[in-house]
Amino acid sequence: MKDSVIVQDFLNYLRFEKRFSEHTAKCYGADLSQFGEFLIGASAGSPPADEPISLPQQQGGPATAVATQTKPRVDQLLVSLETDTVRAYLAFLNEKQYSKTTIARKLATLRSFYKFLVKRNQISSNPVTVVRTPKQEKKLPRFLEYEEVKRLLETPPMDNWLGARDRAILETLYSTGIRVSELVALNMDDIDFLGEVVHIRGKGKKERIAPIGSSALQVIQYYMEFRNKRAQSNSNFDSKVLFVNKHGRRLSTRSVRRKMDKYLKMAGLDPAISPHTLRHSFATHMLNNGADLRSVQELLGHQSLSTTQVYTHLTTRKLKEVYQNAHPREEHQTQ
Repeated sequence: MKDSVIVQDFLNYLRFEKRFSEHTAKCYGADLSQFGEFLIGASAGSPPADEPISLPQQQGGPATAVATQTKPRVDQLLVSLETDTVRAYLAFLNEKQYSKTTIARKLATLRSFYKFLVKRNQISSNPVTVVRTPKQEKKLPRFLEYEEVKRLLETPPMDNWLGARDRAILETLYSTGIRVSELVALNMDDIDFLGEVVHIRGKGKKERIAPIGSSALQVIQYYMEFRNKRAQSNSNFDSKVLFVNKHGRRLSTRSVRRKMDKYLKMAGLDPAISPHTLRHSFATHMLNNGADLRSVQELLGHQSLSTTQVYTHLTTRKLKEVYQNAHPREEHQTQ
């Protein structure tokens, strides 16, 4: 929302103080832009756009917007927001048949934005605080069985450098539980073969170290030998990047998804499976094999333990299935 001073201040706060990625900041901006359009559309009879607005002074510094300045119409609407208008916005989104998950995300954006305005003393209270988040339908993340993972990992051919690269990508995703965005950001020196760990740059510029299995390391080593031979005859190869495209430049997340779609089809697996499914599979299999929840949280790079707890539902459900298969219902036994 380029015509809003306070929204731009908020997005800069996310980028430079909270260290959010550019993609995340853009998502916040898109949500606020939609909300601003809703306010403008619903504001017939509001003060004209050139009417000045007085905002409180920030503590320890000049106000972001002073009374003598003319503020964009959307900024006037944003700082004078009432709770009932937020509820009307949620009703509007519901009428447009947005999913409950999307509505909850847009509401979370508003909460963060108005929390920021309160913190900067631009408003006295957060009008979104008392608005309840729509009740969510609980959807458990999908995961692959061990045999399905094995079938997928063994699909890429190992007799050429692109096949070896794709096998190394799939092995790394499953062995570490890494996000696709984190995978494509890996550099050559992020793989510690001696220590058998990977140095990962996660969300919000946070770094972590994750162990990686010997099978994945062997495939990465094999791919690197192919890669280095290609790099010797191609000056365009980026010497620091681990996973490169055929031109020697860093792979995109979209490219990884396309490669996985190809191998899912070849392996006869559900094409709806995504690279993130391997992350879910990693977490579920770790818990099934006795890992504690806190350790899995650290390996996944989750900020909150509650985010990781969803996987306990998966493992509980699996245990129930195993038990029921081993102990048929009593009425079946008596037949």
